Amino acid sequence: MNDTELDYYIEAGKAAKYVLHKCAAEIKPGVSLADIFDMVLDEFEAKGVHHSFPPNISLNECAAHDAPSPDDERVFAEGDLVKLDIGTHVEGYIADTAVTVDLGDHAKLCEASQNALEAAIKMVKPELVVSEIGKVVEETITSYGYKPIINLTGHALARYDLHHGLSIPNTGLFGNGVLRLDNAIAIEPFATTGTGMVHESGRAEIYQVVNDSPVRAPTARKIMSRAEEMKGLPFARRWLNVPKAELALPNLVRLGNLYSYHCLCDVPESFVSQFEHTIIVTEDEPIVTTR
Repeated sequence: MNDTELDYYIEAGKAAKYVLHKCAAEIKPGVSLADIFDMVLDEFEAKGVHHSFPPNISLNECAAHDAPSPDDERVFAEGDLVKLDIGTHVEGYIADTAVTVDLGDHAKLCEASQNALEAAIKMVKPELVVSEIGKVVEETITSYGYKPIINLTGHALARYDLHHGLSIPNTGLFGNGVLRLDNAIAIEPFATTGTGMVHESGRAEIYQVVNDSPVRAPTARKIMSRAEEMKGLPFARRWLNVPKAELALPNLVRLGNLYSYHCLCDVPESFVSQFEHTIIVTEDEPIVTTR
């Protein structure tokens, strides 16, 4: 990684940190999810950075991938546990970070995932097998009496590539990949009161172009044109402003042009917390770009 690339990663991280904490402070009972979603994007624009994926705003048992629909009227309520997961990029170099906002009585659950993240970061070094990170995440979370979500992972980052091959597990049960010097990675422990496994719900608001096969339907062509503006990064249905998009999107998924990110949830009435930072692997102390 050259100095310019590192500077881009650091610039993206500083902006992501600022926007994350500014917007998280506005998550309160009665505030709408749509208002926070739009606020994140407005703050990115004000900071002069681009979004690398739609802001994820996931409630309670939902761990990831929720975002407001175009006509979403949901508001935060007392007792909610809210995961705000956002991403920026500068010239394609990505920062990915998340925080959990507790509107109820979930302080211990939040502490479990936050301390698991800090313990994991301390381990980061070249040639480390990633299952060792998963092991310390799992040990930290289980010491609080909760479970890590074992089918969600952190991930490596590359230019315009949010999930670049290497996965960073939240358990020591698997993960034989190895960290290399100059890797950019996102570590994101999830702690849950539920089963420790998430499943896809019926809700999908986030999509990504995975194939550019020609399509004939006018609505599908408009969607592909808008989606390609993201340079391969995920986009939200909320952004499209294309009539009848909700009908065309499933067809584009079936054709293999788009991938749909369904909301990922543990069992009903459970609660999930998440914290996340982006880290650059160095010979010395790791660089946490989002802290």
